[in-house]
Amino acid sequence: MIGIPEFIVLAVTSIIAVMEPPSTIAIYLTLTKDMKESQRRRIIAKSMQISFLVLLFFALTGQFLFSIFNITIASFRIAGGILLVTVAFRMLNPRKSEYSQEELEDIAIVPLAFPLTAGPGTITTVILLVSEADSLLQGSLVLVAIAVGIAVSYVGMKYASKISGLVGGEGLRVVTKLMAILVLAIAVQFVISGITEAIPQILS
Repeated sequence: MIGIPEFIVLAVTSIIAVMEPPSTIAIYLTLTKDMKESQRRRIIAKSMQISFLVLLFFALTGQFLFSIFNITIASFRIAGGILLVTVAFRMLNPRKSEYSQEELEDIAIVPLAFPLTAGPGTITTVILLVSEADSLLQGSLVLVAIAVGIAVSYVGMKYASKISGLVGGEGLRVVTKLMAILVLAIAVQFVISGITEAIPQILS
């Protein structure tokens, strides 16, 4: 039986590690580089709210829902990978500097909330941590760990605009292309992992 201090350290470090805030921050920076500060603030707030609610939902009901609807983590990984592919192409082919309210909401939801901050990996980690909890207190500490992870991503994205000023226009364009390739690679890995996990289930 793991103690309370050890469990909270495990939960916080696991969730932050799988969220990968630096990657999310870099992608946020490239997707919002032409937006106004007020638009960025709305995106950050909305994406973090959605991420927290999604992770809270799966922490409380994840195991039950997965068993009831026969949903596998593999299917979540494949879906997340497909979504990230569309994000990568959007980064490689920026259309304009003005965004409608609907487009702002789309960016906040996909990819910032899902599959980046509250993606298949984070959802899986949360569900596994809840299953490892030996008491109601440890289960509640998973919710605290989720809040800490969200806070880290929030603070990082809030100050990401300062990075944009330091890098400069040409540097930011280079970073955008590099990040698009990275996102595409992450997407492919999500799909490969999902298919790899799904094959034994299909053959069994």
